[in-house]
Amino acid sequence: MSAWLPVAPCTPRDCAHHEGARRPPPRAVALLIAGCALTLLGVLCVPAVLLLGPSHRDRLIRPWAYAVVRAFGVRVRVTGHPVGRARPPAGELVVANHVSWLDIPLLAAVLPARMVAKSEIRRWPLLGPLAALGGTLFIERDRLRALPHAVRAVSGALASGSRVAVFPQGSTWCGRSGGGRFRPAAFQAAIDAGSAVRPVRISYRTATTNAAGAAAFVGDDPLAASLWRVVTAAGLTAEIRILPPLRTDGGPGRRALARAAQSAVASDSANLPAVSVHH
Repeated sequence: MSAWLPVAPCTPRDCAHHEGARRPPPRAVALLIAGCALTLLGVLCVPAVLLLGPSHRDRLIRPWAYAVVRAFGVRVRVTGHPVGRARPPAGELVVANHVSWLDIPLLAAVLPARMVAKSEIRRWPLLGPLAALGGTLFIERDRLRALPHAVRAVSGALASGSRVAVFPQGSTWCGRSGGGRFRPAAFQAAIDAGSAVRPVRISYRTATTNAAGAAAFVGDDPLAASLWRVVTAAGLTAEIRILPPLRTDGGPGRRALARAAQSAVASDSANLPAVSVHH
């Protein structure tokens, strides 16, 4: 198996399930309809939003992405290192662990960015067209020769001042363990562009337990099945922990930088004060 094409051991049968309290079906159906409707509305509005400048786009994307997550019945809690509204002049590479399709609107609600995603996502219903219109950088993970081109594309976006978000584990993991290691390719793009790296930790909980299984979207799990688990999981909360940025100028190489970011995201020891809590 190529290092450019990592595969998680998580499977829908072993990892994707919820054992806690459940919403009644009528309420879950209402949430499912609301979430899909808001997502579709975003798809329809993207062409007009793209005519706006980056700062104006961010002011629209943040509340919309937050509304999408809430429409699916998920609370959002943001903790950690404060982040200014303005984007850094040299861009910023946001790196996070990957559990669910929910990770994408969650990041957009807090740190709007151009996403790096596998090319297959372009063909997803609703989310695919939305991602394409929103400037997602699609990569062909099954072609090792495409790696240098992907690095150049990310580096170019960063150098132009864009914030770029990537899941360097290369695949979704259920979140019940440390997950896969961070691959170094995206970190080389940050080094080439002279951009800071912003680690972000994503986790899912209910009031009493880890709820990664309810949010998990792993293996060959159908998107419809994952959507249904999310809307039926009562009390599901997504927590985004924003960690201090890592410098790339004169610092470690891409592998050491990847290890540092992975260690920061995996660590439970940094109990940072809350920036904001959304209910």
